[in-house]
Amino acid sequence: MRRWRRRIILSLAGLLLLLIFFLGYAGRFLVVDQPQRSEAIVVLAGGRDDRYYKGLEMLGKGYANILFLDARTDVVQFGRTPFSMGQAFIQTSAGALLDKARMCPITGDSTDEEAGHVADCLRPTGARRVLLVTSDYHTRRAFQIVRVRLPQYQWSVAAAHNRYDFGVNWWQHREWAKTALLEWTKLLWWEAVDRWR
Repeated sequence: MRRWRRRIILSLAGLLLLLIFFLGYAGRFLVVDQPQRSEAIVVLAGGRDDRYYKGLEMLGKGYANILFLDARTDVVQFGRTPFSMGQAFIQTSAGALLDKARMCPITGDSTDEEAGHVADCLRPTGARRVLLVTSDYHTRRAFQIVRVRLPQYQWSVAAAHNRYDFGVNWWQHREWAKTALLEWTKLLWWEAVDRWR
């Protein structure tokens, strides 16, 4: 009886330590921010404008000579596609970098689907080293997806931060917790299912 009680206590203590580790490290694990000088920058579709502005910042700092902003052509909202809205937005926001910013048309609503369209946009540039820009919580999964789906490129990744959607201390705000839980679900699904398709 004593032996069983001791095993149960040790097991519960181990589970508690695992839970504490997960709570403290789960948010940080999602974020990869290791940009390297490249030949092209790809800003993934989705998220808020912070992704685009982070890509523009990296372009201005000389991390690459061309930037592609991914946007969908297969959905319409208020009479316009995200692609056409992105084109107009670049015209008014890119400033001196306008001649280096391009749109990349995509369809589908997953990063995995987006990767094929990214290859179509990059191919004419001859680029081999590419800097991926996406939301901080999305960096680990997106980085893994492009490295698996587009191994012909050497990838690095830059994280765009948005304090509304996510923080590494994800348990401190309801929105951060929702984002972390959803991203962990998508990351596990990628690792267990989609990666092997």
